[in-house]
This record gives sequence, structure tokens and C-alpha cells, in this order.
Amino acid sequence: MAFACNNHHLTLSLFLVGNQEDENEITPRILRRGLLDGILIQSGTSDEKIFRRLISSQVPFLVLGRPHEDKLVNYIDVDNVRAAKEAVFHLIKLGYQRIGMITGGLYSTSAIDRRAGFEQAMHEAGTKIDPSLIAEGDFTEKSGYYAMKELLPSKPDAIFAQSDVMAIGAMRAAQEIGLEIPKDIAFVGFDDLPIASTLPIRLTTVHQPITHFGIKAVDLLIDIIEKGARPAKRLVLDTELIVRDTCGSKTIDRLTVQGAENQESALMAPVQTGGANNH
Repeated sequence: MAFACNNHHLTLSLFLVGNQEDENEITPRILRRGLLDGILIQSGTSDEKIFRRLISSQVPFLVLGRPHEDKLVNYIDVDNVRAAKEAVFHLIKLGYQRIGMITGGLYSTSAIDRRAGFEQAMHEAGTKIDPSLIAEGDFTEKSGYYAMKELLPSKPDAIFAQSDVMAIGAMRAAQEIGLEIPKDIAFVGFDDLPIASTLPIRLTTVHQPITHFGIKAVDLLIDIIEKGARPAKRLVLDTELIVRDTCGSKTIDRLTVQGAENQESALMAPVQTGGANNH
């Protein structure tokens, strides 16, 4: 994002708003006419009073991530519903039956949309959703670990974690009780962070186009500044499922084991000598 701003000869300023007190202090300052040409704001919680203040101020702004209140709000996001649906369909096609999910905090629209994608995939595949196979985290590794502890008694054979970080915590919890990945349980994450491809068991995950996202966000905000935003502008980017080590095929694994057993039986069978059938 900073790189994109530099290319347009713009200065990027960062304002951190952690709570309502911060918002009440910072918002009046950043809305003073002439201080900023436009604002990029990260969508966080369902409490989005700041959007109404921004709309009233007429300062051009763009939300990063789908906001809860989106009728008059410009935003850019990835297609979280489609991405989650594709990830879960991948597990279904591989033969997994007891597919669980670790969600992010459901105050987040990304968590809501990824849950919707999970549910769509399961319904379209005719697979019943078991509430005992769904646990809530908060996008941290620790929450993924404890959510997995909650799910383990229900014996899932695959997990869709709504972030790579939660997937890593969940994998650790599974390995602590002796489960092998992907032999005993499969995992799919979301984000495709650099660590996903460097883990000892590389993580299958949904790749988000982070660099492209930042560039397109700056381009769209500039367009809003120059041309206005009526009607509100939305841009939804595609993702890509990156298949790595944490999703073996249950069907393929079963056939492989049976093939190995048949091969072992053949090796152990007595060798016939002589006779018309000996070639």
C-alpha cells in the first residue's frame, strides 16, 4: 500500500484506533478539511459509527474489507464466501466426512462470509453440518489451539480454519494427542502467509492477493477522490486455493494402503515352479 502511494506521489499516514476513546480523539482531527485527501480504513467490528461520521464529513474514504453497513460505503474485499466454499469443497471431494471449522470472531464480516461459504459447500454436497464440529476463535494461534481442543472429542477428520494462524494452533493441538497430518486429520487455512509454505507439513490454504489488494485499494480511493462515489463503489477480488501437504485424500490413502497390502501378500505367496502356467 505504501509502495502504491509512492507511485502516485502521495503520502501515507497511519492512525491506529483501538477503542472508542481513540476514535473520539482521532476522528475529529483526521476529518478537518484540508488535512487529508482521502482515507483508507480497516473494517473491524460491527460498531461502525465512524463510517457515518465519514459520510457526513464528505471526506472520500474506502473501507478495507466488507463493512456491516454497506449501503453508502465504498469498500474493497476478497470473495470470502466463494473462497471458503472452494476450500471446503476440496475437502469434500477428497472424501472427508466429518469436516469441522474454526471461525474467527463473528463480529468480523470476513468470519461471517467464510462461515457462509462453509455452509454453502456442505449444503450443496448434501453433507449435514454438525454443530459440535464448529468452534469460534479470534484469528490468533492460541484461539486456534483451544478451539481444536474443543473439537477433538467430536473426532473431525478435516478442519477448515478461517486463518493460517488459527490453523497452525489447531495442528499443534491435534499433533499433541498423536494425530498424524494428513493421515488422521486434514487442515485447510486461509491467507497463505509466508509461514504456510515453510512449515514441516506445508499448509493447504486460500491465497489472498495482499500486494495486489493494496495497489487496487489505493487506485480505487484515488478514483473516488477524483470522480466521487455515487453510487458507492465496491471491488471484490478473487482468491486461489493453494494445495500443499495438509490435505491428503482419504480415498487415495485407502487405495494406497490396500495396494500395499496386496503387494505384500504377493511377495509373501509361495513361488510356484514348473507347470504350464509358469512363465
